[in-house]
Amino acid sequence: MLFEIALTRLIKFGTLAVTFPDGRVREFGTGEGPSAAVAIKSRRAKRRLLLNPALGLGEAYMDGDLVPARGDVFGLLDFLALNTIEGGGHPFDKLMEKVRWFRRRIDQLNGADRSRRNVAHHYDLDGSLYSLILDQDQQYSCAYFPDGSESLEEAQFKKKRHIASKLKLDRPGLDVLDIGSGWGGMALFLAREYGARVTGLTLSTEQLSVARRRAAEAGLEDQVKFELVDYRAWSKPVDRIVSVGMFEHVGINHYHTFFAKMRDTLRDHGVGLIHAIGRNDGPGSTNPWIAKYIFPGGYSPALSEVLRSIEKSGLWTTDVEVLRLHYAKTLAHWRERFAASRGIFARIHDERFCRMFEFYLAVSELAFRRMGHMNWQLQFSPNLTTLPLSRDYMFRAEQFPVQTKVNGRLSAGDVGVEEDNRVVAER
Repeated sequence: MLFEIALTRLIKFGTLAVTFPDGRVREFGTGEGPSAAVAIKSRRAKRRLLLNPALGLGEAYMDGDLVPARGDVFGLLDFLALNTIEGGGHPFDKLMEKVRWFRRRIDQLNGADRSRRNVAHHYDLDGSLYSLILDQDQQYSCAYFPDGSESLEEAQFKKKRHIASKLKLDRPGLDVLDIGSGWGGMALFLAREYGARVTGLTLSTEQLSVARRRAAEAGLEDQVKFELVDYRAWSKPVDRIVSVGMFEHVGINHYHTFFAKMRDTLRDHGVGLIHAIGRNDGPGSTNPWIAKYIFPGGYSPALSEVLRSIEKSGLWTTDVEVLRLHYAKTLAHWRERFAASRGIFARIHDERFCRMFEFYLAVSELAFRRMGHMNWQLQFSPNLTTLPLSRDYMFRAEQFPVQTKVNGRLSAGDVGVEEDNRVVAER
């Protein structure tokens, strides 16, 4: 009864048909469109959904206790997201959100050892998983769609070029520190395209192995190094710092430490650029299902939380850009590729893993389409006079003409040279 009362309060927009474990079917909402249908197959699922819906929904789907009765999980989650916006959310989840708020500093105590465990949880999975859903350069972060019609390969290339334009790589030989270097794509790109000397830092042994192999295959091992090192342990000065998709793992307790390290690491006329996920509705907490199964210790901050720490560090915030819907488009590409390779993932892992990953991709895309998430790029420098007075230098850097191979064909007008598309797909 309590569960049905909660659904009555939640569904204020459209109609949700629910099949209960005893076979009974009841509709909630207005009786009009849009509509969705779901089958709840166990009492356990009902308890989960009632007491902690933000965690229980994903767990019930993973365990096969909750299945869309019509359409797919993305459509069901989209319907529920719309009702969260229209109706204010599940009443019990509002209480749980307050609990998560008070716990968030404990949950994000990401010391060096815990950070390494958190990274291993998600990034040290079988490499074939990522090679099948990502672009050929293994960019596991928001792509950049300036036209909106780009392929995933083109958008990820344009993301790297866009970031490079903000680093002002105006001469070869600049020392660049790439914090959270992943499978090495950004570091290799900066070395090939701009003649930078790059050191990539990662906490993933799997990514470290792939990145080092890629540097060797590209003949760049003298120009690009990859190290299994926590950013807090780095002590050498550099000209540029770039960090893509790593700041979400720092933790709010460590923002002051992070930016103090950036200040101490950059040379006087250095430039740094962070590309990260954020939230538009102010400080919050991480979805408990994401925190438990996908990114333990992770958090996507509001810019207000980040800027406070930069101000205290003594660094200058020199440019901020908010990328709206770019990650939603990126995740849509990943969802499509995952669906096309789902049978392969089921053979490598199991059905529960597949349901976990497709739930992760669907709920993440909807976070950007419906729930106020976005990506931000923040440029900073220790010196007021390092960068030109206007942003024109960024635009000029992105217009430099070259011939770049994207999707196996030459694409005129892009900045760069031929991409090294040899990645972990053969592993």
